[in-house]
This record gives sequence, structure tokens and C-alpha cells, in this order.
Amino acid sequence: MSRPFLAAAFLLVAGASAGLAQDASGPKPVPGTPATLNNDLRPTFVAQEPSDLMASKMIGQSIVNGANETIGSVADIVLGPDLAVKSYVVGVGGFLGLGTKYVSVAREALQVTRVDDKTLKAVINTDKDQLRAAPEYVYLGQQPSKADAAKTTDAAKTDTPAATGTTTTQPAQQ
Repeated sequence: MSRPFLAAAFLLVAGASAGLAQDASGPKPVPGTPATLNNDLRPTFVAQEPSDLMASKMIGQSIVNGANETIGSVADIVLGPDLAVKSYVVGVGGFLGLGTKYVSVAREALQVTRVDDKTLKAVINTDKDQLRAAPEYVYLGQQPSKADAAKTTDAAKTDTPAATGTTTTQPAQQ
């Protein structure tokens, strides 16, 4: 127990004597200057206007058709390279997220209006059957690679027996 205490005391004394041994006439540190931005690089801050729509309020928004029937909900928003809304990913069918099909509809197809300060309304001129029949939206990270697709195709070819004119019978299971 006394050895660690003695070692700590020795290091403390050695460090203090090394600090006193430094030459006081050496170079003095130069105080740093605060980082500044040119006026053309300064960020611009923007306040929300009453006509602005928040993406966080759009996600999960129910979508109705002209007959005021709920036919889906906004699951995601796709932005183009210019960061403008390109399309909306709509979840159709399913229950509690199970069996939901995701389709992408063009920005122009979905009319979003503000009912009041807190409520949005999304209307599309289609029905649930047309949305279900639309091609499924596949996120880039979820697309199978070309190699995986080739393996799947090859596996399907090897799983089907070739038509050779002969048949085989399996023994009856008991």
C-alpha cells in the first residue's frame, strides 16, 4: 500500500521540478483568433411560414380519395437531386404494418392542403385497388444485387426437373 503512494509522490515531485526547470524567456504562446466566416459563407436562418408543410407531419398522413375513403398513408418522401419533392411512398393495405405494400406516386398526383393550423389533408384521385395494382416501390438498399438475382434464377432452373420423357415414383410415406 505504501509503494503506490511513494510512486505517486515521486512522480508529483518530478513533474513539478521539470515545470520549474523550463526557461521563462522561451517563446510565448500566441493567443488564437476566433474563427470567422465571410459574409457570403454565413448561414441563413429561416422561420416557418404558415404555408410551409413539415415532412415530419406528412409521414403517417392518411390519404383519402375523392369519395373521402382512406386508401393509404404516406410512408416516406422521395427527394430529387435538387432536394425538391419527387414522389411520395404510400403504404397500401395491410394491418399494423404487416402485409403493407409500398408504391410511389408522383408529387403532382397527391394534393396536400392545410385544414387548420394542425391538420393536413392528402387527397389522391384513385382507389385502393389501383394502388394495390401499382408496381411495388423498392428502396435502393433493398434491391437484390444482379449476382443474387442470377443465383435465384439458376436455383429455380435446377429445382425444376427436366422433361426427359421418364417419370420417377416416390415411395408412399406411412
